[in-house]
Amino acid sequence: MPSLSAAEFGELWDTFEHTAFKFEMRDRYNVASEQESLRRFLAGQPDPERAARPWLAKMKAATGSGRRVERVRIVSEPYSEYVRFLLDGTPLNIAAGEDIRYLERPRAARMGLPGHDFALFDSARLVLLRFDADDRPLRHELVTDPGAVLQHCQWRDAAWHHAVPFERYAGQ
Repeated sequence: MPSLSAAEFGELWDTFEHTAFKFEMRDRYNVASEQESLRRFLAGQPDPERAARPWLAKMKAATGSGRRVERVRIVSEPYSEYVRFLLDGTPLNIAAGEDIRYLERPRAARMGLPGHDFALFDSARLVLLRFDADDRPLRHELVTDPGAVLQHCQWRDAAWHHAVPFERYAGQ
């Protein structure tokens, strides 16, 4: 499978035509660009830069042009520190136009959902997201096999149907 650079993967978020979907399975993402925000969150300190992240501008541009961005996060309970950080920041993503839903890990397992992260663009381009043992992004694999793309579309649809929208999930 061909690997995409981080820049090439980022470009897919700029160039999709109708829909983008991300399926997140991990309880932690060890991403360098988030380390300072995570540190501030865990210390209970304000983080004015969090609302100015480039990702949010990218989502505003996409959804402002009529495209949809959806995400399902599979979560373990009790939450990891990182998941608490994500939940705290989700209103910023929602305000930027993303539709984010949550599904508890035991239910995802009973449904037979995959144990790996992936992204789908326009239900036609599949990117498998690989991580190292320390939860750092390792590579992004572009998959062109129609059967694999279809299987991931089916998993997306099942996850989306059973996941709870953020507003309702946060209120539980």
